[in-house]
Amino acid sequence: MAQPLVKKDDDRDDEADYSPFLGIEKGAVLQEARVFNDPQLDPRRCSQVITKLLYLLNQGETFTKVEATEVFFAVTKLFQSKDIGLRRMVYVMIKELSPSADEVIIVTSSLMKDMTSKTDMYRANAIRVLCRITDGTLLTQIERYLKQAIVDKNPVVASAALVSGIHLLQTNPEIVKRWSNEVQEAVQSRAALVQFHALALLHQIRQNDRLAVNKLVSSLTKGSVRSPLAQCLLIRYTSQVIRESANNNQAGDRPFYDFLEGCLRHKAEMVIFEAARAITELNGVTSRELTPAITVLQLFLSSSKPVLRFAAVAMTHPMAVTNCNIDMESLISDQNRSIATLAITTLLKTGNESSVDRLMKQITNFMSDIADEFKIVVVEAIRSLCLKFPLKHRSLMNFLSNILREEGGFEYKKAIVDSIVILIRDIPEAKESGLLHLCEFIEDCEFTYLSTQILHFLGIEGPKTSDPSKYIRYIYNRVHLENATVRAGAVSTLAKFGAMVDTLKPRVFVLLRRCLFDNDDEVRDRATLYLNTLGGDGAVVETGEDVKEFLFGSLDIPLVNLENSLKNYEPSEESFDINSVPKEVKTQPLAEKKAPGKKPTGLGALPAGPPSTVDAYEKLLSSIPEFANFGKLFKSSAPVELTEAETEYAVNVVKHIFDGHVVFQYNCTNTIPEQLLENVTVIVDASEAEEFAEVASKPLRSLPYDSPGQTFVAFEKPEGVPAVGKFSNMLRFIVKEVDPSTGEAEDDGVEDEYQLEELEVVAADYMLKVGVSNFRNAWETMDADCERVDEYGLGPRESLAEAVNAVINLLGMQPCEGTEVVPNNSRSHTCLLSGVYIGNVKVLVRLQFGLDGPKDVAMKLAVRSEDEAVSDAIHEIVASG
Repeated sequence: MAQPLVKKDDDRDDEADYSPFLGIEKGAVLQEARVFNDPQLDPRRCSQVITKLLYLLNQGETFTKVEATEVFFAVTKLFQSKDIGLRRMVYVMIKELSPSADEVIIVTSSLMKDMTSKTDMYRANAIRVLCRITDGTLLTQIERYLKQAIVDKNPVVASAALVSGIHLLQTNPEIVKRWSNEVQEAVQSRAALVQFHALALLHQIRQNDRLAVNKLVSSLTKGSVRSPLAQCLLIRYTSQVIRESANNNQAGDRPFYDFLEGCLRHKAEMVIFEAARAITELNGVTSRELTPAITVLQLFLSSSKPVLRFAAVAMTHPMAVTNCNIDMESLISDQNRSIATLAITTLLKTGNESSVDRLMKQITNFMSDIADEFKIVVVEAIRSLCLKFPLKHRSLMNFLSNILREEGGFEYKKAIVDSIVILIRDIPEAKESGLLHLCEFIEDCEFTYLSTQILHFLGIEGPKTSDPSKYIRYIYNRVHLENATVRAGAVSTLAKFGAMVDTLKPRVFVLLRRCLFDNDDEVRDRATLYLNTLGGDGAVVETGEDVKEFLFGSLDIPLVNLENSLKNYEPSEESFDINSVPKEVKTQPLAEKKAPGKKPTGLGALPAGPPSTVDAYEKLLSSIPEFANFGKLFKSSAPVELTEAETEYAVNVVKHIFDGHVVFQYNCTNTIPEQLLENVTVIVDASEAEEFAEVASKPLRSLPYDSPGQTFVAFEKPEGVPAVGKFSNMLRFIVKEVDPSTGEAEDDGVEDEYQLEELEVVAADYMLKVGVSNFRNAWETMDADCERVDEYGLGPRESLAEAVNAVINLLGMQPCEGTEVVPNNSRSHTCLLSGVYIGNVKVLVRLQFGLDGPKDVAMKLAVRSEDEAVSDAIHEIVASG
């Protein structure tokens, strides 16, 4: 049901305007649609009903095939009305209904008649609808009319034909490419929109021919484009030509640069901005080339139009910020808060160390006047500035602590707390003051989540400070004054201080004993656990490393796997063994490659969950004598499909990795009821995998219809080495015909083969995705002598996010703390990864990405592991990947 659209009035809040569609139902509207069949049509009433139908369609309401057909045929009867407004609604309705091929014929004649009508509005809309619902056969019949429409004197008709051409180019490119002469003529049109659409279509027709695009740009940059919209398109195409010529030509001259510079003097503001943006985004732009664009942007910074000021700030190039500082600082007090926020964040991100204090004074008054979403942007900019100039951490940290005590919502406060935490971690000198600021904040914090997070962080960083005892008071206050969740967090934090600082243990024990009388089970249980495991009865004795690891060490087992293992555990004399919990984060079930509605059975059936999948694989492989002496299974990959969907035989493969062997498990399904396959094997060609040698195989004796089975091939490889290679696969079998009536197969069969897709063993196959709950802790406890750091150029990428995902997939490691997500428009990003390398070696990776120019991505890779050879191996994987 439609929701009311409530619009509050400034003077009378109790008044509200409701949507005219409130409460409409599909059934009632379909009943109303019967007015389309009336002998005397009421255009106004029919238009209202069509509006309701369109509303339902756009709200996601689904019409059955019968309902859609009935509505479609009823709507076609409205062509007999001469009312122009109703005719336009009919066009929209037909487009939205997208009739099937057999229904299109009903309206084709009416639409073709309208396409040749003397009424321009009919012609334009009929062209749009026909091109939307037609197929290639009908398109050839109306092609002549479309060509004529492209060069029509009426701009509405010409634009309709050109826009339809842009859409048709995706489905019928051969036909549209024949219109080049007419489109070329339309590019010279005096109508702004026609020229814009014609240029867009002409470029799309020629986009795969670099020489043709160069000729197009060369001819149009001489001044034949009048439309500002077309001029903006031309600037973009020119920038593309400049970039491509820069890649192919190392000479210093830039073709068409004079054209871009000339556009800075255009009378249309949109063209000026497009030209300025194109110049600032040129690769290796020099200050001489940049100066004209910066001059124009400086003028717009002082414009009376808010949109111009906002665009000028957003487009300011880092090299030009010094020149624009005075203009931009004046915008901090701009009445438009969006402009003010963008100006201050731009100055913060690009400012120098000497301007920090002055900016802080200006921001202080500014913060109270803006909404939380703008404040969050400013806080993130301050965090970046502090990391850029660590010596200024004192003034910036004080500013953050002051705004933390002011009014604000959860997201705003969380952004400030996150910023302080990051500064504490990355700037050692800021640790003690930052922790005290957080302690003061939790005294009055109204958000449970933030209080528990800060307490957890205090437990990690507090014991490492020069005077840990000063934080105890703040923590214990939470036990008295907060809800049960925060009290439980405070008990854990107190225990950490007792475990890590031996001199504080007696005082902590006294406080923990008081918690035994808390009215919440969780708080009492935690206090009891810590009192019994820390030992020493509160005396000043050193806490054992095994106790610290047990209580506060990172859990290297995914919680979902632990939960599933505990659910599957059946009570017996043998206690639950946490080492039996699989460390793989998520093992994909065997892929189902079946006809719809069919479910595999037997060993090919979907396992119940991650633990049972791993167990099933291990039991299956150990039961096969040929593989029994391969040792412990390190990892099983997700299934890799080797056949297309809906083929005669569905085959996928799972790669089982052992220390010195790799076993390929081919899961096969016969989808042909009239066939029985026997002696099924996969012939593997390892000529492109030189380090692998085939040592064993296990054929599948019989593969009846709809009963999945497995065949195996095992390869030996150098022990402990992440060997990679490509394998060609051929399915070989004997096929026997099956009598459908009796279900019995013939005695004689025919040997046959079926080509499968290639399979690759990659470096990521030798890495288990194993997360850590606290990356910083795990990193610091890892031996720094085994750290290896290097920098790499990743070349041009579509975005920073694409580069991050590419490296994660290459290494096959588990992203930690949500760092796989790259914020929009970021120019730098840090990603944290963890995993276990073959040989059960723990590995941690810290990736720092940055944009080096418009598209080129640079990466700094730091690796720590339990074995320096593994750290070197990770770098080799990245270098060769």
